Amino acid sequence: MRTIRRYLWAEIASATLFVLFALLALFLFFDMVAQLDEIGQRGFRFRDALFFVGLTLPSRMYELMPIAALIGTIYTLSKLAANSEFTIMRVSGMSTRRLMNNLLGIGVVMVALTYMLGEFISPPAEQLAQKVRLQATGGTDGVREFRSGVWVRDVVKDPGGRVAAFRFINVRRVGVDADTRDWRVFEFDRDYKLRSILTAETGRYEAGRGWTLTNVVETKLPGPIAAASVQQMAAARTQVVRTEDLAWPSDLKPDIFGVMIVQPERMAGWDLAQYIQHLSDNRQQTERFEIAFWSKLFYPWAIVVMMVLALPFAFLHVRSGGVSFKIFAGVMIGVAFYGLNKLLAHLGLLNTWPPIVVAALPSLVVLALAMSTLYWIERR
Repeated sequence: MRTIRRYLWAEIASATLFVLFALLALFLFFDMVAQLDEIGQRGFRFRDALFFVGLTLPSRMYELMPIAALIGTIYTLSKLAANSEFTIMRVSGMSTRRLMNNLLGIGVVMVALTYMLGEFISPPAEQLAQKVRLQATGGTDGVREFRSGVWVRDVVKDPGGRVAAFRFINVRRVGVDADTRDWRVFEFDRDYKLRSILTAETGRYEAGRGWTLTNVVETKLPGPIAAASVQQMAAARTQVVRTEDLAWPSDLKPDIFGVMIVQPERMAGWDLAQYIQHLSDNRQQTERFEIAFWSKLFYPWAIVVMMVLALPFAFLHVRSGGVSFKIFAGVMIGVAFYGLNKLLAHLGLLNTWPPIVVAALPSLVVLALAMSTLYWIERR
């Protein structure tokens, strides 16, 4: 049995790698075609587009691993069935449960590798890809959530931990290494009454020192004067303060702006958790990032689910469709699974479904289909 297990591992691993590289080559072509319209604009050259697409390949590999595992396993099992090797394994005592255990062993190794790819390789490569694009275009355009730029909410707390003020921060451009430009900061008190408006030309963050804003213009508004005396009313007026360099204390870090550059689905789980906590502390909506976070936890396990789904193909007689038909069926199932993930993510966001349910439901549906098919084959 150990020889059979090693043989299965080698065949499935080689087939999965071959399918993965084929899919990556296909997506590389499509991604390059998508970049053709931008080549020649704002200094963006062909080699920049090629470098950008190359850096996004780890993210593509992470997304395609379950599909590659499904097609590779179907191909391997179908080939064994066509060559009567699967029949020999069954006669020699290889039960369906033992075969499934062998597949699960291979799948768990792939899951571990996919987790490493999604947490430690893909997110830095994706951030570097966006920086390459910004450098190639002169770093003048950042990724924008709105036409006016990126908006972030920040809470100012007093030494006792109570809320002292609210800030709504607008940064029009986020460049390379979180080099930010065109700041606008609207500060409100606890009753949401406007206290000041601050504008700055640039903002640079230094670890341990915080933000340094340049060419700052701060407009301070007077507080409530309804019950004030005549002298106080005369003294209460709007003040405009101009500063060349201003040390601006805030718990806000450049990573928050980096979130706006990289899609949530391509961020690391730890970064997602930190940003979700930031949004929660500032009483902002977190559904989109929670769905991405739970998908990070569940998506690699879809590899195991796909390999279990491929197991019934070994029991189908080769004359009932042939290896090519089985591979085609595997491709269609993989495409349907990929589309179901995207569809449920959008529907869950629109209908505010529980993020954990949205992330786990596609894998649970496919797992139920696989177990039902195996049960039907065993009872037949």
